[in-house]
Amino acid sequence: MALADRSFARRTLLTTTAALTGAALLGGTAQAAETRQAAWPAQFPLPDGFQPEGITIGSRPYAYFGSLANGDIYRASLATGRGKVVAKGAGRPTVGLKIDRHGRLFLAGGDSGEIRTVDARSGETEQVYATGGTFVNDVILTPGAAWFTDSFKPVLYQLAKGAVTTVPLTGDWQQGPDFTANGIERTPDGRALLVVNAFANGGGLMRVDPRTGAARAVDLGTAKLPNGDGLLLLGRILYAVQQQQNAIDVFRLNDAGTRGTAITRITDPRFRIPTTVAAWGSRLYLPNARFDVEPTPTTEYDAVAVRQV
Repeated sequence: MALADRSFARRTLLTTTAALTGAALLGGTAQAAETRQAAWPAQFPLPDGFQPEGITIGSRPYAYFGSLANGDIYRASLATGRGKVVAKGAGRPTVGLKIDRHGRLFLAGGDSGEIRTVDARSGETEQVYATGGTFVNDVILTPGAAWFTDSFKPVLYQLAKGAVTTVPLTGDWQQGPDFTANGIERTPDGRALLVVNAFANGGGLMRVDPRTGAARAVDLGTAKLPNGDGLLLLGRILYAVQQQQNAIDVFRLNDAGTRGTAITRITDPRFRIPTTVAAWGSRLYLPNARFDVEPTPTTEYDAVAVRQV
């Protein structure tokens, strides 16, 4: 073997060994993280009378929940299940919520018609925006904007650069006599929005062009989302919570989000009308809204975790 050949062979051996060692280390790290998370609680209490609806998880293992009762924000450690109220809602409800990488919470204000932003660290309300809406329900963050649904009006609200713009929904959008728009997400390619329409064709998804508001029905085959609520997209896998059915329907989408294939349904005996879903590690976390009971100040609420598909 020539010197150059021996040198190449040695470099190849070292590179391969390093790659295998790196893979082993990464695999060991992933396995350690998986083992550590397995010891975390898969169910933990929320405050009595809280009436949770939304959940969001940021870059650290803490879940934030919004209260329909008074708009408070409760933060819980996923590692221990313990938590505390970190922001007061001043009596105005919080429905959907999301947290950005700067630790800012974007809150959908339900029948107050408001959008609020809150500093998750200090708990201080930064801004309150009046939309003129009837029930601001859910929110998704995109680069440069936050998008909100209104369950009783065929519109979306775009919050960008400190101003709210109302975007009418057209095309295939059909507005029902009751709750219609609910959960919202982005398409896998990031070019459009996905919105639950609980009325059209027995309930399903609409793909909405954010520039025009033009909606097109997403082809989900025979699947329906009459009780569709929160949405969560991980890669091309879409989790759609069907609250009254105590289930999460799981779809594989194409990149454009025009078509989805149902791949499974997640159910759990601990589900008590879950509404929305967020992810950390290999788990999905959901608040139990318990819409089937009359809420009181002593009604018990909790959050549960199940494995991702």
